Amino acid sequence: MKKTVLNLLIAFLGLATLVAQNGSGYDLFDMGTGLKSRSTSFENPTGEPGKGGTAASEDLGVGRKGFPAKQIAPGETVVLCDIKNSGTIRHIWMTGNFRRQNLLLRSTVIRAYWDGQEHPSIECPLGDFMGLAHGKVISYESAVHSVGKNAALNFWLPMPFAENVRITLANDSDEAFTLFYQIDYTIEDKHPGDFGRLHTCFRRENPTTMKQDFELLPKRTGKGSFVGAVIGIRTLHPGWWGEGEVKFYMDGDDEFPTICGTGSEDYVGLSYGIQQTPFRYHGANLVYKSDSAFQALNLGTDKIETMRRDYISMYRWHLPDPVYWEKECRVTIQQIGCCLYERDDDWSTATFWYEPVPSAPLPPPVRPEERVADLSELFP
Repeated sequence: MKKTVLNLLIAFLGLATLVAQNGSGYDLFDMGTGLKSRSTSFENPTGEPGKGGTAASEDLGVGRKGFPAKQIAPGETVVLCDIKNSGTIRHIWMTGNFRRQNLLLRSTVIRAYWDGQEHPSIECPLGDFMGLAHGKVISYESAVHSVGKNAALNFWLPMPFAENVRITLANDSDEAFTLFYQIDYTIEDKHPGDFGRLHTCFRRENPTTMKQDFELLPKRTGKGSFVGAVIGIRTLHPGWWGEGEVKFYMDGDDEFPTICGTGSEDYVGLSYGIQQTPFRYHGANLVYKSDSAFQALNLGTDKIETMRRDYISMYRWHLPDPVYWEKECRVTIQQIGCCLYERDDDWSTATFWYEPVPSAPLPPPVRPEERVADLSELFP
């Protein structure tokens, strides 16, 4: 008995060591990685050694909080980093007066350009990229995001690159805002020859087309792995909206997919409706019902009813269970109500996946006015 327990303990410690060394990807106690840690911010926009905090504050002088933040003017694009090396972005933090300026998180766009590509591989409104559908700040934590109640935005997915990366933030609104940020990364990482770069696209259909499934991921060709999505729904009709199934069409699938879910709330790991329950890999971080009421058609009964709109922000992270494909992939979700009728509602998504570069351009971006349309009642 003692020998069995000892063997189990040895096996457990061996597994724990393997996870610590390889599973996390951070090699916390390995002193031989050759990695070097760097960070960009307004205090050190190049990330160069010994160049942080060189600006002078008016009151305290050089090196004493001289340039912690910047005013981003309407129409301005600011470069957050321009790194020329191999490396991995490990963490992004941002904040500003986002909470006080409604719709600003939908009006600003983050873009990332990997390894010399002229077109971005990440192009997404900042709020949706940071886990907040509709641009509504809500404090929560998942495996990918942690958001403070005053719009402290944190992003944790690893973002590897081979030669260089440039990340920008564009202000598409008509008002200036204050931006604080920090990007933490390592350089001189040794990546495998065929590795994926993080890709993110944003889509919104307001409204969706009846009987035409909303695309979370428009068709991509070549190898890739799907790691998750932040999905927003604004209901346009009374009744339950979430009977639609998620479908993964991969590697030659035509009419029918290889992977098929059972319902919208089921896809994000919930059941029997949607509840504001944010978990590590799945859940909903916003379930909000508007104060104003109006008349709308119930498509299930074909009758006019009084309703208040639902605003949902939900997510699913495929980090323990990534979806891999070899040749092509397309991901959709249906708009079906209970009990089983077709609907059209307002759907949006920020979708995240890895694929090698060179990669095809992302779908055409959603125009600024379409990104923020019809969201004002979410900010009473």
